[in-house]
Amino acid sequence: MAAANCSLKVNRQLLDPKFESYKLSLDPLPCYNVELDAAVAEMKLRDDQYTLDHMRAFGMYNYLHCNPWFPDSVFYVDQLDRVMHFSVTLDTALGKPTEVFRFPSDLGAYENRLCSSLYFASSTFVALSDGTGTLYIIRVGKSGDSKSEKWEIIFNQELGDAFVVVHSVSSIQAETHVVDVLLLSVEKDAVDVEGSGFHVSMKWVTIAQNKSEENGKYEILKSRKLQGRSVPHYAAIEPNGNGLMVISYKPFKFIDTQENQLDNPEEEKMEEDPKKEPLYYWQQTGDDVTLTFELPEGFKKDDIRMTFSPGQICICLKEDSFLKGQLYNIIDQEGCAWILKDQRSVEVTLAKRDTGCMWAEVIVGDKQGEFIADPAQCAAIADRLMHLTSEDLNPNPDLDKPPCNAQELEECDMFFEDSTSLYRFDGNSLKASHVVNLGSNQYLFSMVATPELMPCFALRHDVDALLWQPIISQNENLWEHVSTFNALGYVQASKQDKKFFTCASNFSYAALCECVRRIFIYRQPTPMATVLFNRKEGKHVGQVAKQQVASLETNDPILGFQASNERLFVLTAKKLFVLKVNTV
Repeated sequence: MAAANCSLKVNRQLLDPKFESYKLSLDPLPCYNVELDAAVAEMKLRDDQYTLDHMRAFGMYNYLHCNPWFPDSVFYVDQLDRVMHFSVTLDTALGKPTEVFRFPSDLGAYENRLCSSLYFASSTFVALSDGTGTLYIIRVGKSGDSKSEKWEIIFNQELGDAFVVVHSVSSIQAETHVVDVLLLSVEKDAVDVEGSGFHVSMKWVTIAQNKSEENGKYEILKSRKLQGRSVPHYAAIEPNGNGLMVISYKPFKFIDTQENQLDNPEEEKMEEDPKKEPLYYWQQTGDDVTLTFELPEGFKKDDIRMTFSPGQICICLKEDSFLKGQLYNIIDQEGCAWILKDQRSVEVTLAKRDTGCMWAEVIVGDKQGEFIADPAQCAAIADRLMHLTSEDLNPNPDLDKPPCNAQELEECDMFFEDSTSLYRFDGNSLKASHVVNLGSNQYLFSMVATPELMPCFALRHDVDALLWQPIISQNENLWEHVSTFNALGYVQASKQDKKFFTCASNFSYAALCECVRRIFIYRQPTPMATVLFNRKEGKHVGQVAKQQVASLETNDPILGFQASNERLFVLTAKKLFVLKVNTV
């Protein structure tokens, strides 16, 4: 079954068309820092990790991790192979990070090691990678205070090539505890001789408790693998483990493994055989669609049977179905006809009921046809658009309607990844069930707003940054627009040195950091305590959105960045900074 083409439905009530700008605030931001006992275990890219995918997956990795159930608790891995925990109870009396787990093996002995990574599957279970190819499932305490608690290993197994943990969820299925983990790696590709020589791999591992054994040992129940040609911007498993959502520039698909044999769908077979002739060709005008196909050998005119309905077409040769399905748009069946040319070529004319509406395809989801553009139509369209383009640099700026010139666009108006798509894969069929073409809606960041739900993701819509929450219980609308950061899509594009981007779980502010030192905070509009008027328009200003800038006292690169409703946590190799953003 073909994936349903969907769209994201914007909640207009969350948009502010009258938003003007962020006002720079000079209010001080309290900033505290803690010296680390041992430096962060930063893994710099090796000489053989030279592609853009390596940089996105590992070079820009966020070394600071948060526990969404206890948002003022953060974690990192240091050079002594320890998982360190830091929590804030009083900003003016910060304690030292404490050790909660130590890897059992010496990780420094591995040459091809990646950065260690972790993700909280629930408030009591963590998926942890040592960066060498071993996956750990850890049980932690329920209180969130890890000072007196040590993490307990309930599962560990070497899975092959090194990877990082992207996402993890914990659920109860058929009275059995299950942990799903998504792992990311960049692998050598011997077949790709013209590209980068690498492909991106994501492994979806399901680990379940075996209740038949006395100690309730955890074992791998299923392992599925996806491959793609770009590192995903966003990848997350649904809370019940029944599906997977991915945002990526290039598509991912599940591949055959020993644990999981997939049936190749017909559309994949067509992709593998690019020389295969189309079943039919089609053209269109504003009034009708013309479909042409060759009559196979052994058939004659009397063997052709055609039926038309307002939304369906069925073409049969003798008793066999040749082409049938739901039409892209409604037709006037009384105006439809077909003829046989030269005893071999069949021409079908479909009269459009909505004249002027251009079709994207003849039959919904059908990939067997090939569209042939009418040269006369192409020439007419080119003539109508000629005034909008120019090969010269602003040839005549005094014209009333000067031609559009690429040199006049600002850099933050450029979208290089305009084919980015959002996919939802079904966990049983392992096929895409929903696809959203994001077009120019640039991906910005992801964060966890509600721990029990999937991470939110932010997209640029025009100049704004819109935050979307996946909600799998809503079959009609899997993605809900939950918040808007006015003009932030445009503002962030001007920060060429930005590294990490996030927001508070209550959406009160968004923040981004540069590679070194500077932090930018953008607050949602709040009511003014005093009466303020716009001097140009003389209107009363009831709300103001503020921008604040903080500069850390360090020259070390920023390695980690996390936000809670009250604080920002910034990690460098030797220090952990805490910025008090809000007072609750």
